[in-house]
Amino acid sequence: MEKTIVLVGTLDTKESVYIYVKKLIESRGHRTLLVDAGVMKDPSILPDIPRQTVAQAGGSEVDTLVREADRGTAIEVMSRGIAILLPRLFAEGRLDGVIAFGGGGGTSVATSGMRALPLGVPKVMVSTLAGRDVSGFTDGKDIVMIPSIVDITGINRITREIFSRAAGAICGMVETEIKREQDKPLVAATMFGNTTPAVETARRILESEGLEVVVFPCSGTSGRTMESLIRSGHITSVLDITTTEWADELLGGVLSAGPERLSAAAEAGIPQVVVPGCLDMVNFWNLETIPDKYKDRKFYRHNPNITLMRTNVEENRTLGQIIAEKLNRCRGKAALFLPLKGVSMLDSPGGPFWWPEADQALFQGIRDSLRRDIPIFEMQCNINDGDFARACARELLNMIRD
Repeated sequence: MEKTIVLVGTLDTKESVYIYVKKLIESRGHRTLLVDAGVMKDPSILPDIPRQTVAQAGGSEVDTLVREADRGTAIEVMSRGIAILLPRLFAEGRLDGVIAFGGGGGTSVATSGMRALPLGVPKVMVSTLAGRDVSGFTDGKDIVMIPSIVDITGINRITREIFSRAAGAICGMVETEIKREQDKPLVAATMFGNTTPAVETARRILESEGLEVVVFPCSGTSGRTMESLIRSGHITSVLDITTTEWADELLGGVLSAGPERLSAAAEAGIPQVVVPGCLDMVNFWNLETIPDKYKDRKFYRHNPNITLMRTNVEENRTLGQIIAEKLNRCRGKAALFLPLKGVSMLDSPGGPFWWPEADQALFQGIRDSLRRDIPIFEMQCNINDGDFARACARELLNMIRD
């Protein structure tokens, strides 16, 4: 079946690349729609959507951008424009997939639009920056990043190989039919290695009741992805047993999910059960990467590349207040569970992070700040005890059924 593949490009510098890829895609029997996101030199090929349309969608005019000659401003404007236009094309049925080629600027512009598209829409970015940390461009979205290997300046024996494979990839992606089945209500659960037993127990209970559970590892990027999926309407309820990413956000750890973590479910008004899981720890890479101000703290070497730092009493009090303030914005049903014998495997009686005073500061911070109509369930359990996990799962089921 013929599909429409959108090519987003700065045509003032990469005309030959887009002509080549356009022909490859059309040779597979698909339509192409060429969007010009360039600013400076006029392209020799006629785009389907000109740069003037992109700039106007981004809140400016091409003539203004040329006159100002500020590359940063131009990239910002064209990024905003692409982020508006691509979802519009998708809504109009004029976009089945999108592909782009670029360096730093082109990657920034194109991926801004890709991030604005729904999950599952094929997205391919061939970039000079791929192969390194590209989380700033993908931000948890399903964007396929392909290293260009060499600069994207034209067609040669290296780029011909890379660009042809990339064209084949986007064609194959849009040609693939996804088998649609009877979808079950989707529950998002959060898990770390130190809360795996709890989440696995709860997951089995929820799935036995006809729900589908998708588990998000608390890696920072995954937390942002979960928040995005909640906002897009994919998730119907949340079992947020592991809120550890907030410890990294507060203290500068490497697995922060940003300040919007714990916001989406509250704003969407979907049922959520929240636990302060693994707030006893902050994640750093190896010991040499830990900031000097933390050198005298308690650490646990999780593996050769990850070092965990124990949060202290004052930090836990602040974390408790943050968790409560996030839940206070709930527009739907919510409940908070406190495991009074520790919030992780390490934070259990006799464990390396067992610190009852720090835990009590965390719990009290929650009690003092939480809205009075949001129930708190306190249990004399460690977070990974079966009774605790079962209680969390049962409460979420009760919320869903009410």
